[in-house]
Amino acid sequence: MLIRLIAAALVLAVAAPAVAAEKQHISREADLPRFSYAVTGKLEEMVRNPALFAPFAASVRRDVEAVLNDYEIDDKATHRQLLGELATLDLIEGRYDDALSLSNEIRALQEKPADKLLSGQQIRAIVAAVKGGAPVNSPAYFAAVGKGVAAELSAMPYTVIENDIKGAKERNELIGETLILGQVRDVMQPTVDKTGTLSSDLAPSLISARWALTLALPLKQTLIETYGAYIAAHKVEKPDIWTARAATLPPDAPAKPVTIGIWDSGIDTKLFPGRVVMESGMPALIAFDRYARPSTGELAPIPEQMKGHLTAMTARLKGFSDLESDIDSPEAGEVKHFLSTLPQDQYKGAIEELNLAGDYVHGTHVAGIAVAGNPFARLLVGRIEFGYTLLPDPCPSQELVERDAHDMQSFVDFMKSHGARVVNMSWGGSVLDVEHDLEVCGVGKSPDDRRMIARDYFETTKRGLAGAIASAPGILFVAAAGNSNRDASFTETIPAAIDLPNLLVVGAVDGAGDEAPFTSYGPTVKVHADGYQVDSVVPGGTHLALSGTSMAAPEVTNLAAKLIALKPSLKPTEVTELILKTSDRTEDGRRTLINPAKAIAALR
Repeated sequence: MLIRLIAAALVLAVAAPAVAAEKQHISREADLPRFSYAVTGKLEEMVRNPALFAPFAASVRRDVEAVLNDYEIDDKATHRQLLGELATLDLIEGRYDDALSLSNEIRALQEKPADKLLSGQQIRAIVAAVKGGAPVNSPAYFAAVGKGVAAELSAMPYTVIENDIKGAKERNELIGETLILGQVRDVMQPTVDKTGTLSSDLAPSLISARWALTLALPLKQTLIETYGAYIAAHKVEKPDIWTARAATLPPDAPAKPVTIGIWDSGIDTKLFPGRVVMESGMPALIAFDRYARPSTGELAPIPEQMKGHLTAMTARLKGFSDLESDIDSPEAGEVKHFLSTLPQDQYKGAIEELNLAGDYVHGTHVAGIAVAGNPFARLLVGRIEFGYTLLPDPCPSQELVERDAHDMQSFVDFMKSHGARVVNMSWGGSVLDVEHDLEVCGVGKSPDDRRMIARDYFETTKRGLAGAIASAPGILFVAAAGNSNRDASFTETIPAAIDLPNLLVVGAVDGAGDEAPFTSYGPTVKVHADGYQVDSVVPGGTHLALSGTSMAAPEVTNLAAKLIALKPSLKPTEVTELILKTSDRTEDGRRTLINPAKAIAALR
């Protein structure tokens, strides 16, 4: 049921004027109202059958419209998301004028330059094709949509939209029926089987699945060809701003060793000989598993049944990377074929393997970025395990969050005791992540009950993390802003939304300094660094280019460590001040680009 404030005015005086209800102000994503929908039967049948889907869609539409009418939402991204749900429903239902009108509202709310240009492009092309007389999903329709998209693209500056178009082409190359319905079958259906309901957190995924199945998938080849032709016609190399800004410390520099803590999924320390903090002849290490219990080993453990797949899993990560850069490699071809033709019964295993592979390489890749060009860097391993399964394992519990909060202090105490001066944290989570896991696990009697439980669990974790960071004022903690293209403070993503003097939050740009499509932002995000297709080493010694604020954060960690190596007396606040003072603010005011060469020169 909709949980929202119902304002009413009791008019006591005769002929008194009516007073309009004042909208309730929303400053945090988790304070939005919750909805719950009773669902029976198979969700896949609902997605495929318009008669079964219609009542569900009508309920969602009613509640989304109520939120937009009754609440004043600070966050433009959330406003766009809600309008987007309505626009998607309009397209599904053939309400083309309404969809077009909403797409214009969404476009007016866009903040990033590329988003302002591309927002609503497919909707405009679809509506124009249908209004031109082409039946949906007919050859004439495909041709008209392709022509409409191409016409808009031809008038846009390639350097502004390049990354977005390559990403759009990649998504279309990978899409297939199994990917569209995988979450419906393997995450949402088990949830409904437990509770008999679906929340407003999961409902948009069901709407997206119907949209993708009925409208997006049929356009797959049309859009691949259209985007591909546009990219091929604009083989322009964007300028690289980072080479000129780079700063490498020579081995004979007047510097001291500096310890960098990598609080991540682990490091293949064999790849960094002589550059790892040692203890009793072994790499110094603190590790906890995903159950928040003490663990061993420098790298995330690979389940026995997956060990034989690790090489193929890593190759597929390269395939994703190549697709993102529009590189036609054997790995890119394999991953396109693999995912777009994936049998239904292999979805769960395939996605979990890819998730695990990403976790496995993550910490080592981050470490490689953090120590590049700094012979004085010494790595300290703090290993955590990220969940990789489609269904949460473990499910959230009071015991788990209390152990997790305790472990955070243990990590920081370990870093302090081993002399860490900079600690990189390329990870994060929000209160709605907890709420999502509670629902999928079948915990909580109602959406309101889950909201309260999630808030309690989240605050325990947040206090533990913030308290741990604050307890080490001599360490500079560097955190990734997140990859949701949202305001990290509004979504309450931690550690990115935590405001402490020894915490520096980093957003991502590309090689030219343009804002990455995925990067989160907000008042706590102080600097930006290259986080797009950043090359680094992965376990085993091969190299891989990966994108994310996870890659941007260690660029800043790298700079901070070089500054401290050259001047060990610097305090975290002084390091931050120096990085900010020597960074370059972009004209639009959205990015503050680090300048390592200028920062190091400022020490002299």
